[in-house]
Amino acid sequence: MNPLIPNRNSKIPHFQFSHFLEFPFVSHGIFSRIGGVSAPPNEALNVSLNTGDSIHHVLENRRRIHSCVGGKDLVFMNQVHGDHILVLEDYASTSSDLPGPYGTGDAIITREQGRNIVVQVADCQPVLLLDPVQKVVAGVHSGWRGSVLNIAGKTVAFMREKFNCNPADIKAGIGPSLGPCCSEFLNYQQEIPEFLWKYKDPKTENFDFWSLTIDQLTQEGVSGKNIHGSGICTKCHSEQFFSYRKHRQTGRLAAVIGLI
Repeated sequence: MNPLIPNRNSKIPHFQFSHFLEFPFVSHGIFSRIGGVSAPPNEALNVSLNTGDSIHHVLENRRRIHSCVGGKDLVFMNQVHGDHILVLEDYASTSSDLPGPYGTGDAIITREQGRNIVVQVADCQPVLLLDPVQKVVAGVHSGWRGSVLNIAGKTVAFMREKFNCNPADIKAGIGPSLGPCCSEFLNYQQEIPEFLWKYKDPKTENFDFWSLTIDQLTQEGVSGKNIHGSGICTKCHSEQFFSYRKHRQTGRLAAVIGLI
């Protein structure tokens, strides 16, 4: 079975990880740029307020996603390409149509039901984590800077420390993002630490951040068989997914996970 499968029973096209579907108490989805109301260059299902899009368009797009995943809230974070991890606890619902971000960070972990964590990306890796034993989920925003800081591995470690999660139980899904085919870093010697140069293609300046994320997860004890990658490069498929590398000015897609 393909690790990332289309949900054809929804009003909005989106994808789901096959190994997450085994657990009926989990809601999740990887949404494309298709199915929204935003105009170019944010066409069409943009969820970001920071791309010059109309607030009314973003609001409608978020409503459409909410109708697909259900629950009480879509919970956003102010993503800053760092390694700060937020814990969602005692979250009070808001009557505002456009509530502010829960906090500044690049990962949120929760065991609260009805709260859907949203990761916004346009080439960065959205990493969704699920511990079906402790019933804990996390959404991780891992751009190249976050990958250098090991945000994915640190989130697993935090799940173990805060929620007593056994990494061997954790399931991980890596959504569509910039693939090694397009992940060129001409100034990598200044931007990327030397200990990560082993992920560079020896013939080009391209880096394989997908493999790096898998290694960071397995080094924290996540089983390789529990890690599913989409294998979809957003730049190569920019007609379906937002890609900053391809268009520069563009929207952000939503990767969502929560507990029902």
